[in-house]
Amino acid sequence: MKPAPFGYADPTTVEDALDVLAADEGAKVLAGGQSLLPLLSMRLAAPTTLVDINRVPGLDRIEVTRDGVRVGALVRHVGLLHSTEAAAVQPLLARATANVAHPAIRNRGTTVGSIAHADPSGEMTSVLALTDGSVTVATPGGRETIGWRDFFVGPLETSVHGPAVVLEAFFPALPERSGTAFAEISRRKGDYAVCGAGVVVTLDADRRVSGARAAYLSVGLVPEVHDLTDAVVGKPVDSADWAAAGELARGLVDPDGDLHASADYRRLLVGTLTERTLATAAAEAASRAGAGQ
Repeated sequence: MKPAPFGYADPTTVEDALDVLAADEGAKVLAGGQSLLPLLSMRLAAPTTLVDINRVPGLDRIEVTRDGVRVGALVRHVGLLHSTEAAAVQPLLARATANVAHPAIRNRGTTVGSIAHADPSGEMTSVLALTDGSVTVATPGGRETIGWRDFFVGPLETSVHGPAVVLEAFFPALPERSGTAFAEISRRKGDYAVCGAGVVVTLDADRRVSGARAAYLSVGLVPEVHDLTDAVVGKPVDSADWAAAGELARGLVDPDGDLHASADYRRLLVGTLTERTLATAAAEAASRAGAGQ
């Protein structure tokens, strides 16, 4: 199918973009387009105007500080994937981005666009949640920072309504003595994940587990983050029962079944991926703790 007819605007400032969005209730922002254009082609979305923000300067930057990583609205997945500075501060960014679709889509698609699409099977939505991140949104009334819990309200739905442009996403830095891991299962490489997990494990000064958190893909209606610390807290890193954490995770999730996987199969994958990724993240945490990071 072909998209329904639509108008096109290519503003050069955020303010001009907001003016177009305010004047046309049916207008929609276009950045990378890798989520939006397929919906247009299937006529699941029919905006009256596409507001292409690719000519707006300053939105294609990755800003890395000790506090975290800011990713502008025009940063492509591939740019974030290859940013060694961003990976050093928050390793989950590169690990998750490497799993986003196919190279052609990573070359054009944007990290912030994926987050604004609010797909619970998206890698970057889960990373924003797991890192307790936020987005900055511009509206005619000014700019506002919205935490991930308030931003995602349903599948493909955010709390942002009316004329607005999501300018950037902020991913806080990985805590000290922490490690991360990310893994997903899909029918074919590059397909949407049947189930995925990103985890963070934190150790105390005695190399005992003090924290374990996990976020899942394709499990809930919005990104889900679960604290699994109770299953392993106080355990030495080399003898923690990660299987117990996986069992705990299985009891915390309530996935739906679909034509790709039953609910029971997804719950099984949650436990298996949790156990494997936590063990990997714990080994990295021990390594970083030994290196004084």
